[in-house]
Amino acid sequence: MDTKSTVFVAGHRGLVGSALVRMLKNKGYENILLKSRDELDLLDQAAVNYFFQQNKIDYVIIAAAKVGGILYNSRCQADFLYENLVIAATLINAAANNGVRKLLYLGSSCIYPKLAEQPLKEEYLLTGPLEPTNEGYAIAKIAGLKLCEKYNMQYGKCFISAMPTNLYGPGDNFHPENSHVIPGMMRRFHFATLRNDPEVVVWGTGSPRREFLHVDDLAEGLHVLMQRYHDPQVINIGSGEDIPIKDLAYLMKDITGYKGEIVFDTTKPDGTPRKVMDVSKIKALDWKPDYSLEEGLRSTYEWVLENKIFENDDEKDYRRLRRGEIRL
Repeated sequence: MDTKSTVFVAGHRGLVGSALVRMLKNKGYENILLKSRDELDLLDQAAVNYFFQQNKIDYVIIAAAKVGGILYNSRCQADFLYENLVIAATLINAAANNGVRKLLYLGSSCIYPKLAEQPLKEEYLLTGPLEPTNEGYAIAKIAGLKLCEKYNMQYGKCFISAMPTNLYGPGDNFHPENSHVIPGMMRRFHFATLRNDPEVVVWGTGSPRREFLHVDDLAEGLHVLMQRYHDPQVINIGSGEDIPIKDLAYLMKDITGYKGEIVFDTTKPDGTPRKVMDVSKIKALDWKPDYSLEEGLRSTYEWVLENKIFENDDEKDYRRLRRGEIRL
């Protein structure tokens, strides 16, 4: 893949897709194909096939997906399963039928069994039951990566899959209900600081450990995979380091300038005790993250403030939150 190649980034407006576009532009790529949902519905097989037929696409990176936090995932399992299945099957098949030289499909660490040994190795895939709350999403992602693997094995297509760990950074989803742990926690501490709340409540004991990766580090790692990785078997991408949720909460308190207390609600469930990736395969390709977690969180919060993310989200509600009239 060189800077003259035509690269289609599916899902370019999301957290991962926007980071990929930044990375490609910074590296001087001149032919980046981007389509919004209004311009190209990835659930429409005929429209996607026509798009591939009309554009000579050399490389495809699939960052498009229906995503959300644990609450949204658990409530909308059918939607997550259906939409992510269709997106994967439609794009991968269109790429296979229209001369795409290489395709990279992005999954999620939730594809691994709920009770798999830690750290999570690629060979643990399909060795046990999945986490029930996001089973629909995980099954769709497993189907997508297996489709890449089978096209690779049966037709010799250079279609590969990467499994990122928990991601954060510019472009994240900061919705009060549908966000993941870092943007959700950042939002709560931000507004608690504005309101001078005496305490912030964090679910569970704070003892579970989680791994996080800045999305710009992910984008650099995916570029390495597009250049150097050709194996049909899935490859993990993460920091290989984890942190207790309790320590994450205190780090977020410091970054947002919150002065109150953190209370851990031990009546709420902790979830999986530990979740961290084995990243030895990608490290063997001479890649490692540049951001430490603290550096990444500080730069993300700076981006949030500079872009007035919470204000633009809903200025009316933002003002009411500052006056203490409503709470999140």
